[in-house]
Amino acid sequence: MAEIINMPRLSDTMEEGTVATWFKKVGDTVSEGDILAEIETDKATMEFEAFHAGELLHIGIQEGGTAPVDTLLAIIGEKGEDISAHLSGGTPDVAVEEAVVEAETSEVVALPSDVEVITMPRLSDTMEEGTVASWLKKVGETVAEGDILAEIETDKATMEFESFHNGTLLYVGIQEGESAPVDSVLAIIGAKDADVKAALASLDSKTAPVAETPKAAAAAVAAPVETPKALATPVVAVKKVNNGRIIASPLAKKLAEEKGIDIAMVSGSGDGGRIIKRDIEGYQPAAGGGVRPFVPSGVESVEEMANSQMRKTIAKRLAASKFTAPHYYLGVEYDMDNAIAFRTQFNSIPDTKISFNDIIVKATALALKKHPQVNSRWYDDKIVKHNHVHMGVAVAVEDGLVVPVVQFADEQSLPQIGALVKDYALRARDKKLTPAEMDGSTFTISNLGMFGIQEFTSIINQPNSAILSVGAIVQKPVVKNGQIVVGNMMKLTLACDHRSVDGATGSQFLQTLQQYIENPLTMLL
Repeated sequence: MAEIINMPRLSDTMEEGTVATWFKKVGDTVSEGDILAEIETDKATMEFEAFHAGELLHIGIQEGGTAPVDTLLAIIGEKGEDISAHLSGGTPDVAVEEAVVEAETSEVVALPSDVEVITMPRLSDTMEEGTVASWLKKVGETVAEGDILAEIETDKATMEFESFHNGTLLYVGIQEGESAPVDSVLAIIGAKDADVKAALASLDSKTAPVAETPKAAAAAVAAPVETPKALATPVVAVKKVNNGRIIASPLAKKLAEEKGIDIAMVSGSGDGGRIIKRDIEGYQPAAGGGVRPFVPSGVESVEEMANSQMRKTIAKRLAASKFTAPHYYLGVEYDMDNAIAFRTQFNSIPDTKISFNDIIVKATALALKKHPQVNSRWYDDKIVKHNHVHMGVAVAVEDGLVVPVVQFADEQSLPQIGALVKDYALRARDKKLTPAEMDGSTFTISNLGMFGIQEFTSIINQPNSAILSVGAIVQKPVVKNGQIVVGNMMKLTLACDHRSVDGATGSQFLQTLQQYIENPLTMLL
């Protein structure tokens, strides 16, 4: 008897899940305990195992597809079992499932059978579109299942995207440096002599989404891929010289800047003379260094830079936070003399080195344990106070800002915090952080003191209720014991969501934090 497998609820806050990977395909034998798929939730990516034995008869959500909890995920049953009743009745929409059946039969003729259409994958739970950072295969090359096709830049990281098909790379729909929504045509793989023009014509037709591939027919119907109006995004003009227009991809421009190459001297091999990555990598200056074009003074010039996925996500989230959460700010100034002495003595231990930021992270975590109201999240129907402290530490990267999370920061030693934050910062700049390492913060610290900024305010990193802005340590005249002396002072500003943290609550938290920072030995007791 066929067993219906629905999208599981793998966390207490999970409302929908994304199928990251299928480990079984239709027709495979499944044993109880086998790992069916990897499901990406709002908190992590988890393995989902089968609780039934039989044959995998149907897949309801394809890889990269997202669906609410309890949506049809798969059907397991006996080989050859009739499952049409399950597809035509119950939860799935009848019209949708009839289209699935049609897509799996002889009516799927719009797309040539010897090609596979590869679409922009959904590589993170918040990804809406992706940017092709680099192609590792080019048109005409042989592709084997498991080969890395491209590096895709999401809103969170740059990830390798591998092929699940064998054949020849026949067509590239999104060039390096270009962006497109999830499910846009990324590439076509197939037989070397396949009719690519026929495949592209099919994709331009209204029925193309239903006929994407027999394997992906169910997902294509349940979540139709919008037929692309154009198979490549518009070219971006990055610079004007002498009233002429030089066309280059953002990636090519970035590489040229890194290599110190004047992009005006490079010939483009892309469409319409567009300069792309390979042109920069293969560029050889003319003998004698060449002659740079003369740019007369007073000529207007601009640069247009396409917004990265990270920048778009930052804009969306910060705007939502600023205009939905009623922010207010509490400013304080702490005496850092003892903290300076403490750090100097601590770093005298061989092979030990901590920063002032490590001290602030640890002190803040301990203070939050005593003030869980500040370590909270606001929801329309409740406030969730966390008894654990997962500290988000804002890290500046080239495209904007990421917030890796130091889990259980209150329980970690100062050297442990320092090592972890340093590792996060290095990998963040290379876009090598995983989504799991940037998820689950309960509070956030943003430190601009190393840039000489003395005081600033931050926008709350929702769904957190507060964020702490840390300025530089500044020497200034202060009064101690009735005498004016030189003191080392640091300003901090706490931004709070007034819906969940009242002014008195925020002030009490800052008083506790002051005790730890101005008397750092108490953190070790």
